[in-house]
Amino acid sequence: MIQPARTVTGRRTKDRFEAARGKASVHELAINGIVHAELAAAFDRVEELDDAVDALGLNVLELPGPALFLAGKAFVNDRRAGGSRVRVLADFLIGAHAAVAGMPLLTRDARRYRRYFPTVTLLTPD
Repeated sequence: MIQPARTVTGRRTKDRFEAARGKASVHELAINGIVHAELAAAFDRVEELDDAVDALGLNVLELPGPALFLAGKAFVNDRRAGGSRVRVLADFLIGAHAAVAGMPLLTRDARRYRRYFPTVTLLTPD
């Protein structure tokens, strides 16, 4: 599973996904609908986005019900613990999906995912 950077810009996002392609030799790369929606900001047309997803060999996965539940619980726990209001539910949905599916997560935000989803193997590009 791939979690995009907070700031999504056209060329920068495409460069990051090209770098992520190297991970595909070890791991199958996938995104979910949340990530697909976040990536839309980098493209002018849905066809361009879909072409890029296809070219990178990314699988687009549906979010399972247990991941939705886990994301909601982690999000509430973060707020109760004084978590930043900048954090959005989407990040928790991505982490919970990886946790429930038993998939590693490619991210630049390892700290948060380690805290709320300690069972997820994190792959960091740095």
